[in-house]
Amino acid sequence: FLHICHTCIFQILKQFIVTGQPKEIIVFLVFLQGYPLTNVALKGEASQSSTLSFATASKAIDGRRNSFYSNGFCSHTAEDETNPWWRVDLQRSFTITAVKVTNRGDCCAERLDGAEILIGNLLDQNGNQNPSCGMIKSLDGTPTYTFQCNEMEGRYIIVIIPGKKTYATLCEVEVFIYTVVLFCFSCIYH
Repeated sequence: FLHICHTCIFQILKQFIVTGQPKEIIVFLVFLQGYPLTNVALKGEASQSSTLSFATASKAIDGRRNSFYSNGFCSHTAEDETNPWWRVDLQRSFTITAVKVTNRGDCCAERLDGAEILIGNLLDQNGNQNPSCGMIKSLDGTPTYTFQCNEMEGRYIIVIIPGKKTYATLCEVEVFIYTVVLFCFSCIYH
């Protein structure tokens, strides 16, 4: 694409330079460049259905994937709550490519079994009507798992454990978007 643009521009410039006609040519070059996935959860605001001790919702978006609850980097809801949930408000809607969830690695990983990851712009009924990106069936001892969300749109990412009386512990939730930057250059010839 870049070679074709350069060739085309030089042919146009050559034509006007050879004829000696004083013309104004404005040429715009546009480049799209994709950057690595960006974790937009880091700038979000987290909340959860309840909080156990020091384990606030914001601990799950602090950028640390430390999976040991005792180290103080995990969120945790209060004891035996029905349908516990955790949510991050990204402050605006994004096209989400993936959500990465880090569960507890020291114990109790099975508590997140059956949790659903919802993405959308709705907060009615706590966002339960938003579409699902995936369900945590079992993380099989691997504390971090990535869910591909196929470019779902949403401002809110909700992790909910429906139909269970349990705890929700999340050590990190990362929400990825693919950033595309547009570069535009212009040339003016008189």
